Amino acid sequence: MLQDGEKGVIIQRDKQTYAVSPHIPCGVVQPGTLRKIADMAEKYNAAAIKLTSAERIVLVGLKEEEIDNFWRDIGMPAGAAVGLCVRSIKACPGTTFCKRGIQDSLGLGLKLDEKYHGMELPAKFKLGVSGCPNQCAETCIKDIGLVGLPKGWKVLVGGNGGAKPRLAVELAKDLSEEQTVELIDKIIAYYKANAKPHQRLGAMIEKMGFEAFKSAVLGG
Repeated sequence: MLQDGEKGVIIQRDKQTYAVSPHIPCGVVQPGTLRKIADMAEKYNAAAIKLTSAERIVLVGLKEEEIDNFWRDIGMPAGAAVGLCVRSIKACPGTTFCKRGIQDSLGLGLKLDEKYHGMELPAKFKLGVSGCPNQCAETCIKDIGLVGLPKGWKVLVGGNGGAKPRLAVELAKDLSEEQTVELIDKIIAYYKANAKPHQRLGAMIEKMGFEAFKSAVLGG
């Protein structure tokens, strides 16, 4: 029996079949990729194709003996849907498509996905990028959330959903894209070095105090 995350699978309710989630950065997908996913769903008799809240496409109902052949046939990496790592980055359309976009959330989200997706950390870690204060990428409940403002990016930290939801708090604002990425590097490095196993960023910040965390990552 495969475990969650092993070979990119998620065990299903019946404890006999698996879901698989090919990686689709920021939910942006080409027609050819959709055709390939549909072909694989038919070939492996998937029970369902599910669009997830994390902008992934999941094929449900594969058998264990099919998993290796599925990944070989589809020729795509697995999305980080489970495990102690950076999950798929969620980004709204931003200035690429949305009339309300203030900053290029999709462009930045794709850069962050390429840099961080799947990185192993003490606990699951979620990033979201919203191009305006409407926060369509649910950035207020992400470990790190970015919000586009007229003068640059606002960085939120410590949010999460789940059984004990926590709203993220503002760490910095009006940052350039370069400054934002540099700050994310510092946050993740500090978290990786100091968090306890399975401790989300928000729980770590709550334990040490926000001002202490802010001083540690901003140096002031």
